[in-house]
Formats: sequence, structure tokens, C-alpha cells
Amino acid sequence: MVSFGLLGSVEVRVDGTEVNLGHARQQCVLVALLVEANHVVAVDQLVDRVWGERPPRRVQGTLYSYLSRLRQALAPAAEQVSIVRRSGGYVLSVEETAVDLHRFRRLVGEARAADEDERASALFAQALGLWRGRAFTALDTPWFTTLREALERERTAAELDHTDLRLRMGRHTGLLAELSTRSEAHPLDERLAGQLMVALYRSGRPAQALHHYQEIRCRLAEELGTDPSPPLQDLHQRILTADPALTAPATPSTAGSGRRPVPVPRQLPASPPVFIGRIPELATLDRLLDPQAAPGGTVMVSAIGGVGGVGKSWLVLHWAHNRLEHFPDGQLYINLRGFDPSGEPLAPAVAVRGFLDALGADPAEIPAELDGQTGLYRSLTSDKRLLIVLDNACDTAQLLPLLPGSSTCTVLITSRRQLTGLAVSHGARSLDLDVLPDTEARHLLIRHLGHRRTAAEPDAVATLLTYCAGLPLAISILAARAAAGPDLPLSALAEEVQEAATRLDALDTGDMAADLRAVFSSSYHALEPDTAQAFRLIGLAPGPDISVSATASLTGLPVARVRVLLRKLRAAHLVQEHTPGRHRMHDLIRLYATEQGHGQPVSVSEAALHRLADFYLHTAHTAAGLLDAHRDQIPLAAARPGVVPEEMADRGAALDWFTAEHRVLYAAVDLAAGLGLDAHAWQLARALETFFDYRGHLHDWAASQRTALKAARRLGERSWQADAHRSLGVAYTQMGRLDEGHTHFHQALELYDHLGDRVSQAHTYRGLGWVCDRQGRPREALDHNERALRLYRRADHRGGQAMALNNAGWLHAMLGQYERTLDYCAQAVALNREIDDRHAEAGAWDSLGYAHHHLARYADATGCYERALDLVRGVGDRFNETEILRHLGDTHLAAGDHEAARLVWRQALEIAEEIGHPAADELRDALMDPARDLSEDQSEDTRRGRS
Repeated sequence: MVSFGLLGSVEVRVDGTEVNLGHARQQCVLVALLVEANHVVAVDQLVDRVWGERPPRRVQGTLYSYLSRLRQALAPAAEQVSIVRRSGGYVLSVEETAVDLHRFRRLVGEARAADEDERASALFAQALGLWRGRAFTALDTPWFTTLREALERERTAAELDHTDLRLRMGRHTGLLAELSTRSEAHPLDERLAGQLMVALYRSGRPAQALHHYQEIRCRLAEELGTDPSPPLQDLHQRILTADPALTAPATPSTAGSGRRPVPVPRQLPASPPVFIGRIPELATLDRLLDPQAAPGGTVMVSAIGGVGGVGKSWLVLHWAHNRLEHFPDGQLYINLRGFDPSGEPLAPAVAVRGFLDALGADPAEIPAELDGQTGLYRSLTSDKRLLIVLDNACDTAQLLPLLPGSSTCTVLITSRRQLTGLAVSHGARSLDLDVLPDTEARHLLIRHLGHRRTAAEPDAVATLLTYCAGLPLAISILAARAAAGPDLPLSALAEEVQEAATRLDALDTGDMAADLRAVFSSSYHALEPDTAQAFRLIGLAPGPDISVSATASLTGLPVARVRVLLRKLRAAHLVQEHTPGRHRMHDLIRLYATEQGHGQPVSVSEAALHRLADFYLHTAHTAAGLLDAHRDQIPLAAARPGVVPEEMADRGAALDWFTAEHRVLYAAVDLAAGLGLDAHAWQLARALETFFDYRGHLHDWAASQRTALKAARRLGERSWQADAHRSLGVAYTQMGRLDEGHTHFHQALELYDHLGDRVSQAHTYRGLGWVCDRQGRPREALDHNERALRLYRRADHRGGQAMALNNAGWLHAMLGQYERTLDYCAQAVALNREIDDRHAEAGAWDSLGYAHHHLARYADATGCYERALDLVRGVGDRFNETEILRHLGDTHLAAGDHEAARLVWRQALEIAEEIGHPAADELRDALMDPARDLSEDQSEDTRRGRS
């Protein structure tokens, strides 16, 4: 059996199994045919419906492709449905009752023609129960939008007719909640207003009926400049005079029985007016409706968690309003005020009593104690298909009395806490909401403000979205402020949110429910004191996230205790463990935490941050020594008490640690300088050099060294200033900013000369030689390098000698003296092996490969490059791995193996694009023009090993 669902998300089921219909555009083709099932739809009409004014170039071929795929998808139901070509177009043949849209129209027609009210009401209910949401959700061409609006009008007309019928049948009591919700969604619908007034009057609430009339009268005057229609005015007058004709007729169920009618509760608040995205989460909630999803007949419970403002309640209400047909016995809703900034959480006894009233319990029969009330509540919900929404729960204890015992009920819970206890005791399924992706966040803002206003100020929109960081409440607050002042430029709001000092003020509408600071405050004040202290300190930490070990040093607490505190913060959704052992805060929560941190004694914050700076410095110093055991070591002052640096077993562990902490360490350099810890700032920047070099983080390298240079100047440490200048020389030369590199090398040389530091002078001469080589002056470069070699030999600095020998060999290659290159670089290989410097040895093998290549000894060159690659990969230097792969590709090309050349150039390009290597464009050109030999472009060689 096949069934087509258009009144909601588009779906097709064959024998109960959902069919994969492909992407949205392909679904458009199917729906365009289904809307006119068994009628020919012209090709031009299909194109217009599916693509609007922007069809693809080969639109007919694309259309045929989609039709072919749809036929394949529907093949299991080939006997019941077919798509065939007819003169001028296509027709989808199917029994119309298999399509919910046609079934809805048929049932509504039968209801309006029925002679008996009971039968008519049942038919209306059956028709309206087919709706699962907005028709063909996610299909967005102009034709679909127009059709969707028309169908919404059909649906509304059916609802109104059904309501008139039920009022005529005396069923006003069960209509009150439903009519109130619909009136909120359609405040200018006079027919709906009249129905609500009649229901209120017949329920003994004439004052509320008259008040509702005054509300719609004022709205009509303000928004449309009109008065209520004559029928609504007449109804108002009849209520004022208590017209006996308005009295409700007796219903078969209550006439003469003396019993109270049993209401159908409809307590859901209105669906959110603007809702974007959350497709995976809605699908997860849909699985609650699967009859096979409740093992052992247990009640279906889903706990939706997330930080305040992330949209938990909006998700639940949007889902619930689009699934009402699954809960014919009603919907119960209560806000448990678990994190209400204006008061205490709602007591379970109050909540249960409210549900009992909604379910029609006789007040005289309600027990006095909570246990008895809970028992009665579970009796009244037994075997009913109810939806129960428990919004904003505080904890599991508050929830337990509100859980029904019947497996026919579905319970949705929202909370800012992880309700682990509920998962254990009742098998609750957890669904944690994250912030909106960038695209959905943008769509949400556009839906609030409109395309015209957002398109007029794209830069301001980008700023607003950046600082809202995907938090739906933040976006909605800014949109509400913008809507309240239509003449207010969005750029003015953008200026407010850009400033950290005013950002949370900008996210305040004056209403406590729409004040982001108040939302965060209610979660923060629910924390225990030591957890709150950890929250405040983490907010002060630099970088995008923080490890458990770093948090232990920050707080001065043992790691075991810190794990407990972080678990509590995760449970409150104030931090997120985005990767194992690393935690981060949403940007706006971090700003709130920082505000709270600044409210504690300065000595506490400074001591914590000093410990954190010690942690990063001492751990980075150890890791840098493992990456390059041959770099000159510097002594560090002892770390403060409470600091426990991480220990690392080997080079690989050190590289992993640097990779994980990269962004944090970069920020920690600035943090140290800001705290006045200038020695920390300089030493930490120095510890990062090798990692930045290996991974090609050249801009971070230069920025951290600029901070280090300023710190060294404040300290008056001339040797440190010289080292920072030399490091900047290397970074700028690597980046191709050769004049700046040359300037910094010269400034370093002057300082080293004054200090009498011969080894550092040699390092700097080698750097100057590298700049000259890059500038196309190999003779001058060779002079600098020979001077460096002489200084290294006087100081017996073997590592420096090996580097200078390799550089001399390379420069001889630049002069076309390849045999001399082989001599110098063979000495460099031998010396690097003696001192076990594998990184430098890799550079020497690369130079040997280059010389063999230009001597047309391609097999020897390939062997050298492959040896160099083994070594450079062993130390994790991806920058130089890119360079060696470039050279290896050149050799393959020269040897006539174009395919091998392209293969290694592709590998090089992948790395270059990942790390931002300056040779990425050249590699792309080489792959486009494989006859090009990259090795001929000598001035562009950027290998760090030759510095």
C-alpha cells in the first residue's frame, strides 16, 4: 500500500516503509505532479513550479533525470502509482485517497454535506488530523509558497467550520484552550474572535468574552483603521444583554446526567511565530511517535537540554503544534520555572493540582497529599493519548510526580540541567541542543527583520550574527529591538554588540524574559559555590577552550576535583566538552562569566591567571625541547604552588599537545603580557617557534614575536630583544616579506655584536644569507653563510656547522656548482647524523636531491627526496614536507613520469592548502600545466631548513 504525505514534510510510504525521495528539488517535481494527480501537467508548468524564474541551463535534461529517479524510488509500488509521458507533459496516476491533500479535500467536502452533526464533526476531525505541519515543508519556489498559503486558508476555513459545528453541539468547554491559542496566532480574524467569545460566554466567563471583543476592536482600529464587522458587533450586543439564544444546547453526554463534562485539555502555548532549522532534532522527536519505540510498554520521555536561550521550548512547541493529530486526548503543559530569574521553581504539588483541574477531576475527590494526587493524576491519564510538556524543569525530583504511568502518553521535558537521574529511572532520551549553524542563524534574523532591511546593511548583519554566535534568544532580542525602532540603523546595534563592555546590555529588551544576562544569571545562581568559582575563573581563561589539566592549575585544585566541577558545569549546560578532555563556553556565556569573575577580589583572579600562565609556559617549554632537542635552552623560574605542568613521553605527544593547545597558547602570550608577566610572554613565544615553523603558522608566529619583542623592551633584556628580532626575521622571510625580514636580521645582528654573542651572530648571518638567496643574490648570500660557518667552528657549535654546510651547498647549487653542493651537503648529512638532528638532516638530503636532479641523476635525486620525506614526516614538519614534495614532483617530471609528478604535487597541495603554505598557488599552476618545473623558480624557495 502506498501513501503520499504533502500536509507537512513531504513523505512517501510503501507498506509502512518510508521511501527516500532524494533532494528538495526532486521532491518539488513529485509534489507538482501529486497536486494534480491523474491530470497532465505540462513541461513548462513543471519547470515553472520547480525552478521559478531561475531554471538551470539544461532544464529539460535535469527534469528528465529527476523523473527517472522518482520512477526508481516508486518502483516498489509500481502497481499503484506511475509517472508517464503524455502529449505536452506528464501525469502521475494514483488513487487520490492515497494522497493526504486530496483526502483532506474530500473529507472536508463530505463533512460540509453531511446531514448529521456527529458524522460531520468526525469527518472534520479526520480531515484536520491529516495535517502534520506546514504543507510541503522546505519546498520554497514561488509556486509552492503561493499554493502553501492557499492550503493554509483551506485548513483555516475547515477549522472554523468545525468549530461552528462543535459550538452548535454544545462542546464549548473543550474548545476554550484551542480557540485561545488560535486567536493568539490570528489576532485579526473576526470569525475566530466571535467563536472564542461564544465559548467564553457559554463557559460562564462573559467578562472575558467582552474583554476579548475590546481587544480585537482596538487592534482593528490601530492596524486596519476599521471597526468590527456587523456580525461581531451584534454578538457583542447579545452578550451584553445576555441573549437567551446564546445559551449552549444540552449535549447527549451531559443532558440530564448531572455529571461534569470531561474536558479535552489543550494547554500548549502558541507555537513560536518564527522557527528556523532544527531538522535533525525534529526527526529525533518524531521517533517518539513510533509505536515500536517504547520497549516494554514504557512511557516515552524525551529530555531536551541546553543552555538558556538556545531554543529548547521553541523546539518543543513547534514540534507539538505540528503533531497534534497524534494526541487526540489533549495536551498538558506547565512551566516549572526551574530557572526563573523572578522566583522559585514551581512546587510539584502545585503542578500536579493544575493538571488534575485540566483533566476535569472533581475538586471534592482530589486527595490532600501529594502521593494521592499523583496516583489520581496517573489514573486519569491512563490509556489516554496525551502529550505532556514539562517546560523549564529544575531537577529530577521536581519531575517524578508529573510523569504518567501509561505508555500511551508522550512526555517532553526541557531543562538547563542534564537529567541523568531521569535517564536511569525512566529511560528518558536525552537531546541536547547546540547553537544554530551560521546559515540557519542568518535565516532566523532575516525572518525577523525582512529581506529588505537586512540586505540594506550586510556588514551590520554579519556583525550581529558574529556576536550572537548562533544563540536564538540573542538573535531574537536584537531583532525585537530593531523592530521596535524601524528607523534605528542596524549598524547602531552592531556597534553595541561589538563592544564587550556593552554587549550584554545590548541583549536586553527591558523584559526579564528577554534579558540574556537575566537568563544566564538564573543558571549561574543555581550553582554550588565551588562550581560557581570554577565557572568564573574559566571565563577569564584565554583562548577558545581549556583542558582539564589547565583548569586544575587555573583553580589550584586537584585534577580529580576539577573533573567533578566540570561535570556539574556540563550538567548545567554552562560549558561543553566539545572534544574529550577539552571544554569551551559559548561566547556570550563566557562574557557573563567574565563579568562575574571581575566581581571577585583582584588578587584571586590574578593569582589564578598567573598559575595558568605558569602551566602553559612550563608545559610548552618541555614540549618544545622534545620537538627540537638541539635548540638553545633557557632557564625558567619555578612555577607557583598548585601548578602541575603536563608530562609528555615523546616528540609525538609534544606535537599533539601543541596542536590541541595552539589557539590557546597564542592567546596566552597576550594574556601574560596583559598581566605584566613580560618574562612569561617572551619565553612562551619562544617556546612556540618550532611548532609554528613545523605547521606553517607564520602569521601567529610573527604576531607572538611582536608581543615578545615589546615585553623584552619593557624588561630591558637586550639579548631577548635580539632573539625576538631574529625570530621575526625568520618568520617574515618565510612569509616572503623579505625587506622586513632583512631589517629584523640586521637589528638582531647589531644587538648580538654589542653583547658579544658569537653563536647568535652566526645564526643571524645564516638568516641574512637566506634573505639574500630569496632576493636572487646568491653570491652575497654565500658570503653571509661562510661568515656564519667560521663563527660556528670557532665556537665548536656542531649543529650550526651542519646547517651552514647545508646552506652553503644549496647556494652553490643556485650558482650552478652542483658537484660542490654534493660535497657540502654530504658533510652536513654526516654531521647531523653524529649529533642526531633528524630535522636538519632532512634539509641536507633535500639539497642533495636538488643537486642530483640538476645533474640529471633522477634516480639518485628521487632516493634523496624520499629519505628527506621519511625524516621530515618523523618530526611532523609539514611546511618542509610540502617543499620536498614539490622538488620530488619536479624530478618525476624531468624523468618523464608525468603521472608520478602530479601525484606528489597533489599531496603537496593538500598540505599547502591546509597550513596556508605560500607555494599553494604555484602548485595549482603546476597541476594545470604539468610541463612546468617548479625547481627552476629558485627565488621562491622558502624552505625553513636553509635559514
